[in-house]
Amino acid sequence: MRAMKIIAIDGPAGSGKSTVAKAIAARLGLPYLDTGAMYRAVAFAALRRHVDLAESDALAALAQQLQIEVAERVLVDGEDATEAIRGPAVTRAVSAVAATGAVRAEMVRRQQAWARQHGGGVVEGRDIGTVVLPEADLKVYLVADETERLRRRALELGDEVARDIARRDEADATRAVSPMMAAPDALVIDTTGRTVGDIVEEVLAKL
Repeated sequence: MRAMKIIAIDGPAGSGKSTVAKAIAARLGLPYLDTGAMYRAVAFAALRRHVDLAESDALAALAQQLQIEVAERVLVDGEDATEAIRGPAVTRAVSAVAATGAVRAEMVRRQQAWARQHGGGVVEGRDIGTVVLPEADLKVYLVADETERLRRRALELGDEVARDIARRDEADATRAVSPMMAAPDALVIDTTGRTVGDIVEEVLAKL
């Protein structure tokens, strides 16, 4: 029996998954992993090193050699990229990176290793319940009205980045490799107009 539970939380940008995942991890005393930051880290490195985003082999090689640490700060080969990975350049680039099969395979390998090393945890992303940790004790898929999602992201990141994120949602939902979707056995929650505390209580009630 695992010492810790595995809770997978997926959903599009602005659905509230980061806020909810962090709150659940804090309530349960579990470690937390933002898998989206890992793809952003690869995109950040690709831009810094002028790697062609259309060159899947080059992106794969980069992903395999990078040292990525995702915690309170995000370190890429030792460089603090916490703020940079949330900027417009990385946001525009990350869909191409995330759609590269070999990059996804490497990130999934690392994400699964993280879960094993920690004995469980709250893992947030876009394919956690379907691909990364299909054996999770609880799978949650958060959704929200598109207008509400864009409003949330604009307040946090600005209008330009919010529009880029909307385009990324479309790309991630329609990509051939690990498209963003709810697992068949996921708890689907519409977060529109609801408080974080209310959503967290609903999730915890299912454990």
